[in-house]
Amino acid sequence: MIRLLVISVMCSLIAGTGVASAQSLFGSGDGRYREADSYIDQYGREVIFDVQTGQVIAVVPPGERRYLSPAERRAERRRQLGREDRSGRRIPLGERLQRELEVHLGIREPEAGTFDGRERAPAHARPEYPERPQLPREAPRNRVDRMPLGEPEEPAAGRDPDERVAAVPEQESGAGAAPMQPGVDASLLGKGASEDVAKIQILLDRAGMSPGVIDGRMGDNVNKAIKAYKEKTGQALRTYDPASVDETLAATGGDPFITYTITAQDAAGPYVASVPADYGEKARLDSLPYTSVLEMLAERFHMDERYLRALNPGVNFDRPGTIIKVANVGKPISGNVARIVADKAQKQVRVYAAGGRLLAAYPATIGSEGTPSPSGTVSVERIAFDPEYTYNPKINFKQGQNDKVLTIPPGPNGPVGSIWIALSKPTYGIHGTPEPSKIGKTFSHGCVRLTNWDATELAKMVREGVTVEFLE
Repeated sequence: MIRLLVISVMCSLIAGTGVASAQSLFGSGDGRYREADSYIDQYGREVIFDVQTGQVIAVVPPGERRYLSPAERRAERRRQLGREDRSGRRIPLGERLQRELEVHLGIREPEAGTFDGRERAPAHARPEYPERPQLPREAPRNRVDRMPLGEPEEPAAGRDPDERVAAVPEQESGAGAAPMQPGVDASLLGKGASEDVAKIQILLDRAGMSPGVIDGRMGDNVNKAIKAYKEKTGQALRTYDPASVDETLAATGGDPFITYTITAQDAAGPYVASVPADYGEKARLDSLPYTSVLEMLAERFHMDERYLRALNPGVNFDRPGTIIKVANVGKPISGNVARIVADKAQKQVRVYAAGGRLLAAYPATIGSEGTPSPSGTVSVERIAFDPEYTYNPKINFKQGQNDKVLTIPPGPNGPVGSIWIALSKPTYGIHGTPEPSKIGKTFSHGCVRLTNWDATELAKMVREGVTVEFLE
């Protein structure tokens, strides 16, 4: 039966793109055999699933089918995105839009192998994900309207960032498990990056004093978190003493790094091939999920993508069963927020419980000189998880050549990320971002921008009516 499955996979791969027609049987472990089928996703990977349950069985990377040079891969991606025809001719934007419209209206059949942003696995083959908490649908509370948020400088790339996974400590990975890739590839790291600094960042993250992305580098975000740690605990963090840091880590959640095994569901996505910079192109997509397994895992474990790759040199993140080294960030902070302080000078959001006790602190991007954030005190109006965003050029900033109202779909790569906390001052809010590494380092269009995981943690502790004080 294993041979039948292998033959099925090979037939599917040879078929190219689209839903594969090859089927086979696989053993269920209880003496019975079930039907399996497969399809080719937008990356050209073979996704094999159980026809009866829709569970993903395996994902075969396209590199195992045939070798493509970088130039060939770029050409193939251009063809898949409809930017180039089979002869290599570049298709003008107007012609591409006309073709997409005709396909949408049913006048034209989509070309084989193209990806128009709407390709999905068959309904029965899509893995089930836990539902995100959502506010009542009768009122459009998860729609973000007319707020001057920060426009990403470059196109960037669901799953609830707070949704924890069963990660196995290194000493408990089990006999016979595939060994972790040893060492760190220093060529992938920025200047001054080290595991000692990453340990400090992980310790701060566990305490609710967010350092932003865990990247092994000291900087303003880490220094602000260290000050907040002293305010919360009453004790200075001895960052100059690695033994003291290790001792505190052991007392607050164990080893700073653990191993995690990439699952078939992780590899299957859903993912989008790329996130366009233009809002008009964003609006034509069904959602704005992650662009890769690497990006998804980096956000799940609060890490910089380059640092995660450097900790796992040579690893294929698209391969299920791969064991990787990740940050052990622990559980999110919980509590009831009584007051929020958005400190413009410090570029930090501090969250207090009743009685003035510091609960959490997050690095933030808060407005700019051209589009400043509010002053004084406002309050939380509503909270939306996985929100849509309504772009209105008459009220918002002008983005590209877009001069009409657009509805941007939800997703961690949306303009406001995974969370929108609306404030009583119209069009302003606290929200996530598709570019966590830029938090505290760039400007926004007046709103308060946090990493998606920090915004999610805050959203689960805050309620309507909580005051938000802006400090100059």
